[in-house]
Amino acid sequence: MDAGIRQKRVEGLEAIKAKALDMAKQGKTDLEVSSFINEGKKELAFELPDEEAFKKAVKAAEKFKKSKK
Repeated sequence: MDAGIRQKRVEGLEAIKAKALDMAKQGKTDLEVSSFINEGKKELAFELPDEEAFKKAVKAAEKFKKSKK
């Protein structure tokens, strides 16, 4: 992954973390905070996809399928 994209992903995750901590301090429920984190991570993944991780996952899935035949 390009260093610039990796830096943007880190910044995005830090922003999600800061907002989640703020939500917890405001008294939001664990479910609300967890849902926010999960949705934020999904959005970040769509905006800044990690193609290397995707390729590794595809290879692992193919290997698993071949082993089951």
